[in-house]
Amino acid sequence: MKLLLGKKQGMTNLFTEEGRFVPVTIIKSGANYITAIKNTEKDGYSALQIGFGENKKTKKPQAGQFKKAKTPDLKHMREVRVDAEQIESHKEGEQFNVSIFTEGEKIKVTGTSKGKGYQGVIKRHGFRRGPMGHGSDHHREPGSIGSAYPQHVMKGTKLPGQTGRTTVSTKNLKIAGVDEENQILYIKGAVPGPNKSLIMLIGQGGFESKVIEIKKETPKKEVKSEEKKEKSTKKVVEAENKTAKTIKKDEPAQVEKVDKEVENA
Repeated sequence: MKLLLGKKQGMTNLFTEEGRFVPVTIIKSGANYITAIKNTEKDGYSALQIGFGENKKTKKPQAGQFKKAKTPDLKHMREVRVDAEQIESHKEGEQFNVSIFTEGEKIKVTGTSKGKGYQGVIKRHGFRRGPMGHGSDHHREPGSIGSAYPQHVMKGTKLPGQTGRTTVSTKNLKIAGVDEENQILYIKGAVPGPNKSLIMLIGQGGFESKVIEIKKETPKKEVKSEEKKEKSTKKVVEAENKTAKTIKKDEPAQVEKVDKEVENA
């Protein structure tokens, strides 16, 4: 099973080799890492946990997990259940990108649909509105939601409520193009979710990945603090040198004053 995380950038159009005008969705991805491997012996199920995107503020539990897996601090993480046979060919810390997919391949795309807020039954469920005239007072209401006896509403009754912002999966979407240089995938058709939302791509078959050792550099804040210390020490040394020079200049004048006082005495 092929797995990849990316972000939706919007839609555009491409021309195929046959000259057809095809609408496509742009998915911007990058380096993905395997952050954890779950097995049936230890966890009770087999799954792969992957991460994507740099994170500036990482909590301590996640930082410990990334350190153990030898990966950078990642912002987005997703877990997908796979067969035990597929887990054996992978290790924690492996890196992969859009190169695991090929043009023309069919994949499943999972994302979070656009949130519409609290909506009525007409927009949420597609109900018809009531009559607008002739003394009607139920223009956009749902109508009857239960019987007089027993006095309760059945489970699953279509009522107003939160619309959208749910996990939606679309199957058999075709990859129209792969740009390995810019880490971009072009997927034919629409993909669930707004722009800049996280998208998970799932394909059939295995994929090759590489284990890369990541050397964490010193944070910029520490470097700045060291530079400030050096500047402060330089200022102190310069001030001491100035005071020493002024003292040397004033010494002969003080000696002349003392000699004059002795002569007058």
